This record gives sequence, C-alpha cells and structure tokens, in this order.
Amino acid sequence: MNALAIFDLVRILLILILAYLAYIDLRTFRLPNALTIPLIILGICFNSFSSLQFVVLSDSIIGALVGYGILWLLNGLYRYFKKQDGIGMGDAKLLAALGAWLGWEALPGILFFASLTGLIGGLVWLRLNKQHPGSAFPFGPFLVIAGIIELLWPLLLQNLFLINQT
Repeated sequence: MNALAIFDLVRILLILILAYLAYIDLRTFRLPNALTIPLIILGICFNSFSSLQFVVLSDSIIGALVGYGILWLLNGLYRYFKKQDGIGMGDAKLLAALGAWLGWEALPGILFFASLTGLIGGLVWLRLNKQHPGSAFPFGPFLVIAGIIELLWPLLLQNLFLINQT
C-alpha cells in the first residue's frame, strides 16, 4: 500500500471515529473518556512517529493543550457568571483531540465552523425537541462537523476570506 493510500485510510478511520463520537453525544449528551483520551494520544503519536503526519509534533501538542484549554476557560468564565457549567469537558477533550490531530492552527477554523453550525443546529435541535432557548444541546456533533471540514479542506476558511478580499 502506498503512502497516499495509508494517509487516506487514516483520514477515513478518523472520520469514522469522529462520527461515532457525534452519534454518542447526540444520544447521551456525553463524550466518553474511553474514546476521547485515546484519540488525543493517537493524534500526538501519529504526528510524532509517522512520516505521513498532518502537522509537526510541536503543533500537535500545542493543539491538544490549547484545544482543551480554550473550552475549559470558556466554561470557567460561564460558570463564574451563570453559576453553572455551559459546556461539557467531553467537548474540551474532543477539541483537544482535534488539535492533536490537526494542530493548533486548525483550532480557530474548527471553532468558527462549530459555532456557526452549532448556532443553526442548536436552534433546530431545540425546536424539534420542543425545548426553550436556554436548554442544553450536544455541541460535540458540531465540533465533529467542523473537524471533518478542517481535515478534508484545511484551508477552506482562509480561502473564503481571501476570495472576498480580491
């Protein structure tokens, strides 16, 4: 099997794992540590030991730390002001895993696309489930959608902004 086929196989397996995580989150409102933590470790290992790496090791480690840290900090701020959690730490571990696989430079695009799809999808979710706007809905599926977009089209967000500037 040539290197390109192996690279594509890794991307397909990653997409399948992410899709499974999205399914679990939709059904249970949980992202299990048994899947998210190994996904972080595998991302760092793949970018460390493989010649087919998505990003260099330092970008992978920083991506994992920053990915987790951003959502941990946002949740801490939300908890400070609202006296309740606003986002689950499973979501933070999922973003850390995406950062470990795709690097820290992918995180702004992932958060942008996840927020955009989450806003639209969250409104649909609340409407379909006949809940009020303050009700919780799973954010993991939107992180997964955004992660897959970044995995398959890594420069999509930059290209969209560049097209509008010319």
